[in-house]
Amino acid sequence: MKTTITMASTLLAAGVSMAQVVNFDKDKTGVPPADWTCGVTGSGKPRWTVEADPGASSAPNVLMQSGAGDFPWCVRTGAAVQDGFVEVKFKPIRGRDDQAGGVVWRWKDGNNYYVVRANALENNVSLYYTEGGSRRTLKYVDAPVAANVWHVLRVEFRGASIHVLLDGKAVITFEDGHIIGAGAVGVWTKADSVTAFDDFSFGVAARP
Repeated sequence: MKTTITMASTLLAAGVSMAQVVNFDKDKTGVPPADWTCGVTGSGKPRWTVEADPGASSAPNVLMQSGAGDFPWCVRTGAAVQDGFVEVKFKPIRGRDDQAGGVVWRWKDGNNYYVVRANALENNVSLYYTEGGSRRTLKYVDAPVAANVWHVLRVEFRGASIHVLLDGKAVITFEDGHIIGAGAVGVWTKADSVTAFDDFSFGVAARP
């Protein structure tokens, strides 16, 4: 495991030239956060709102998805990252069919992007690409994902290289070139997952 973690960390060994952190604490509650665009891949009625949560990773607010849809997403408007990282703290709260929380990157639109998600019902982490509205599995691994507990999900990407970490432990290393070029970054859920997100951060990789 130590070797895998070292491999993952070297992907951004040159550092990042720009990084941003969003904790939603200054956003109005009951509505989507400012400077974010929310929707769904497929069909459904997702509900993305900023909510007060005394158990927030960084109080007082979180971003909550409490509706339902095939693949709900919410992305940071204006962000364009080709190579870099995305990280978020997430808490899977409930869901009969799924209890998932994920991040998206190289997001072109609601039908074309990469996503990695962790699922508390299945206790696994899965990496996908979505192209033309169809989600394709690249790799999945078993990993403990407790419900009603805050977790940290991070993805680092440069070129075709993708490294995924859950709670500081590397879980997936993969090469794939389906989605190229810069795109938006954001968060993602599945089906009836009710999931809270906090401390969303992303950065652009510095040139080696």
